[in-house]
Amino acid sequence: MESNFKISQPGAYLDQLIRQTRNHHVQLSLMADRKANMLLTMSSIVTTLAIPALLKPELKIAAMILIVCSIFTIVFAAYSTMPSPLTDKLPIDRSSPLFNILFFGHFRHLEYDEYLSEMETIMNDPSLTYEAQVKEVYSLGMFLANRKFKLLRFAYLTFIIGLVISGITLLIFHFM
Repeated sequence: MESNFKISQPGAYLDQLIRQTRNHHVQLSLMADRKANMLLTMSSIVTTLAIPALLKPELKIAAMILIVCSIFTIVFAAYSTMPSPLTDKLPIDRSSPLFNILFFGHFRHLEYDEYLSEMETIMNDPSLTYEAQVKEVYSLGMFLANRKFKLLRFAYLTFIIGLVISGITLLIFHFM
């Protein structure tokens, strides 16, 4: 395994940098999960409270909008916290720059001896060790940015838009 990633002086300061960055990503992930949980709870409560309003003609349209947007919020929030499916896709090529031995989705296709050999190679070369950790931090960050926070943003926007449109609809139909 050859790499262009070279560390001239491995040291505790680099270990701390990677550890702190990884910890930061984990904290961001936990924060996103808590926000998704909050949106799930709020949307479920709003849906439950809006259902009886469907029986009142003057509230029916506003309630329907609120319920539909709350259901979409629930879907986006739940999907943001759902683990990615581990399908039986072909394993990523170990020579690919995207291959990350620290990511279970990549190494789960390896036999134990292959995994052990890969880890031994990485652990005997400080530059490869740091590169594997940097890939891990990058992968975590990309997952947060491109999946978790993107879906969480959709959930928030759906909830807010539902509240606003429902409120406007209520005002228009109730006071006109």
